[in-house]
Amino acid sequence: MTVTVERLPMLFCEVEVVTAERLSPSFVRVELGGPELAEFGVDGPRYDQRIKLVLPDPETGGLTSVADADQSWFSTWFDIPCAERGHMRTYTVRDVRGSGADTRIVVDMVLHLEGDAVGPGSLWAAQAAPGDRIVMMAPRRGFPYGGIEFTPAPGAELLMVADETAVPAVCAVLEQLPPTATGAVFVEVPEAGDVLDVRRPDGVSVTWLPRGDAPLGERLHAAVVAHLGTPGAVVEVAPDEVDPDLWETPSYSSSGEEIEAAAGGDPSRGSGRPLDGVYAWIAGESTVVTGLRRHLVRELGMDRRQVAFMGYWRRGVAMRS
Repeated sequence: MTVTVERLPMLFCEVEVVTAERLSPSFVRVELGGPELAEFGVDGPRYDQRIKLVLPDPETGGLTSVADADQSWFSTWFDIPCAERGHMRTYTVRDVRGSGADTRIVVDMVLHLEGDAVGPGSLWAAQAAPGDRIVMMAPRRGFPYGGIEFTPAPGAELLMVADETAVPAVCAVLEQLPPTATGAVFVEVPEAGDVLDVRRPDGVSVTWLPRGDAPLGERLHAAVVAHLGTPGAVVEVAPDEVDPDLWETPSYSSSGEEIEAAAGGDPSRGSGRPLDGVYAWIAGESTVVTGLRRHLVRELGMDRRQVAFMGYWRRGVAMRS
């Protein structure tokens, strides 16, 4: 079914599941297609490009209508009671296949989060099958969209840290890096079966950390601080100290702080600190990300304009649409 809508500055359309593949115990890969995706595109590398998926109603299977949508749709949709509008979730473009009307967007989806109830996105992914339909919001070629946070300076030494929710973003970035890139990547996943094959430059190491019975983030934090030369460093983070909207990049802070004023100094002029020339990209559970952020910025003095810290989720707290 083809739906004609106003030409918005982003793609807002129904797409169809072309294939659905179980990659591992915790990941499903869904390939989505539709004629509107012929206009998908970004200016430059996609890296960790985010898109939105509006999930079908879990009881009726009904889809959010894209008919007559205008630029006010996104804000007015949030005014509708959740029971009526359904759920929207954010995902990373893992890959793009084909071209023109045959363009397919690949999305890797986490099936569950340890200790938390299965959310609507995981439930949909677990049951996804060819022919299923879902609504997508994504970049339209030639229009600004945002949603790319991986922005290292040329030649920067990379430090990427993630839990399972950020694995698709890390893998997408790794496969798009120039062959001369260098750095280290640390990824915590629920179990050994979740270790995935991913292409990477020879100069970038990838350390997979199956969590098993260890507390969430414990192995990840330990591996990162050991890599930074501070083994055993522990940063306590109280629940009320976690920003519920934790998202800080070299150009934005969810706390409202001015990054330029808070950072101090000029990161292009080396100060001789051990982390000069390093670019850190850290994403996952907000409490774990907060602990690593404090260690890098407070304890090791890393310039905040060299880092991106993103709370993709928070344990025990339902994700907002």
